Amino acid sequence: MKKILILLAVLTLQSCIFPFDGGGDDGESFSSYYKPVYMDRDAFETSLSLQNSNTIDKAGKIYVYQNYLFINEKNKGFHIYDNTDPSNPKAIKYIKTPGATDMAIKNNAIYINQARDLIAIKLSSDLQSLTVTKRVQNIFPEMLSPDGFNAYTPQGKVLINWVPR
Repeated sequence: MKKILILLAVLTLQSCIFPFDGGGDDGESFSSYYKPVYMDRDAFETSLSLQNSNTIDKAGKIYVYQNYLFINEKNKGFHIYDNTDPSNPKAIKYIKTPGATDMAIKNNAIYINQARDLIAIKLSSDLQSLTVTKRVQNIFPEMLSPDGFNAYTPQGKVLINWVPR
């Protein structure tokens, strides 16, 4: 009985001494199944743009505002659909905003979490242009990998996504 308890204790404690995966290739003692995607801070802050519509690859949350649908393309942006006829919504524009996963609209201002930043934008009434009216840097925590790991973000970079290794 004593030998079984000692064996059980050794097996339990060995997990504290030796990491399960032998360490990551980036010097970390753990390894995620995903790798971080970074952008330079300057490029990140100017990456927001209004583009022609495109197909939805990985849909996130859906927002209804007036006669429009806003469909999040997780960590990439928002598709805008004209929903005047709900039985036949029409894709009209795409807001490219790397790192975005959520939004809210109030008084015609669109508030977006763009990675760690909160931005406020205004769309022109003809949906041909947009203006960033405010940016608050680093208000949100850095996004975790889908399997729950943090990343080291180098100075001057912003973590905008995680992709499979």
